[in-house]
Amino acid sequence: MNEKEKMISGLIYNPNTENLINDRARAKDLCCKFNTLPPSEREARKNIIKQLFSKTTDEFLIESSFYCDYGYNIEIGNNFYINHNCVILDCAKVTFGDNVFIGPNCGFYTAIHPINAEERNSGLESAKPISIGNNAWIGGNVTVLPGVEIGDNTVIGAGSVVTKNIPKNVVAVGNPCRIIKQI
Repeated sequence: MNEKEKMISGLIYNPNTENLINDRARAKDLCCKFNTLPPSEREARKNIIKQLFSKTTDEFLIESSFYCDYGYNIEIGNNFYINHNCVILDCAKVTFGDNVFIGPNCGFYTAIHPINAEERNSGLESAKPISIGNNAWIGGNVTVLPGVEIGDNTVIGAGSVVTKNIPKNVVAVGNPCRIIKQI
C-alpha cells in the first residue's frame, strides 16, 4: 500500500513522499489561480473548483480566499456556498451535502498529528473523514475537527469548535460544541 492509499484509508502515513508533495502542489496552484481571479469570472472560477474537487454540481459558490491540501478528497452537493477564508485540510474525505452554507473564516481539518513529540517530529500523521449533512448551516469562525459528522438540518453557531459528532435537526454552539436546541 502506498502512502496516498494509507492516507485515504485512515492509516498512519508519510505526507512527505514525492507523490503527495506533488498532489499538494497541484492543489495549491489551483487554489492560487482561483484566489487571484476576479469574482466576476464566475465560470472560470467554477471550472477551477471542478478540476480541484472530486465531486461538484453546477450550483455552488465559493468565495476567495479558499485553500485546501489535495482537493480530490472534497465532495460538495447542490446549492453549496462557502464564504471568505475557508481552509479544508482534506487528507481524508470531506463531504458536504446539498444546501450547505458555510460562514467566513471556517476550517475543516482531517489531519491528526501524534501527541508524542518524537512521533510528531518524525513527520508521520493520519487522518479521519468529515461529513456535513444536507441543509446544514455552519456559522462564521467554526472549526470542525477530524472524524466529525454533522447531521442534516443542523446549525452550528459562530465560533464553535466541533470535536464530536452532532446529530441532525439541532442547533449546537460553543467550545467544545454542544447541542442547545432541537429544531
